[in-house]
Amino acid sequence: MVISVSGFITSSPLLAMTQGFASKAPPWLDVGAASEQLLVAAANTWEDTSTSEHYIQKALAQPDVEFDVLVGAYRYYFYKNHDVEALQVARTVLDRIHQAEQWPTDWDTLMPILKSRLEDTIVRLYLNAYAGSGLLLARLGRVQEAETIAAQVQQIDAKEFGADVLLTVLNPPPDEDEDEEGDTL
Repeated sequence: MVISVSGFITSSPLLAMTQGFASKAPPWLDVGAASEQLLVAAANTWEDTSTSEHYIQKALAQPDVEFDVLVGAYRYYFYKNHDVEALQVARTVLDRIHQAEQWPTDWDTLMPILKSRLEDTIVRLYLNAYAGSGLLLARLGRVQEAETIAAQVQQIDAKEFGADVLLTVLNPPPDEDEDEEGDTL
């Protein structure tokens, strides 16, 4: 299984959509020709949500969807603020990896496996997808589930996968300028 994913959560939209691609995908994209064409078309029509989403859906409907297509779809939905769809894609990534690796479902059993293989691309993709699902759950108002995921990811590597940031957002430290009654000075 070849995966050339640089990261699940990124600071730029799918395929750097704001820059556009004339007809060629970036060199890090590891997908078949049909999927590549659909992702490039989605990138080139980013401003037209209905058209770009149509291309994303077609890419997701391809047989044997590659991980890079899933990552691209996640990024697309994330940056379009389609949190439910982004969460579905993140969960698809998690499920596919879980099944392929035949990992246990219990976190306490899975955590040592993830820690021992932290440099493996598949583990990094899994942890990024898991942390991303926590962020999406938070955006959807499912704070308790998001906190659980963030706390679990924090047990592995808080900074690398964003767990510390998510926990800080979900549980901000008390404002230093507040007095004992909670009034701002």
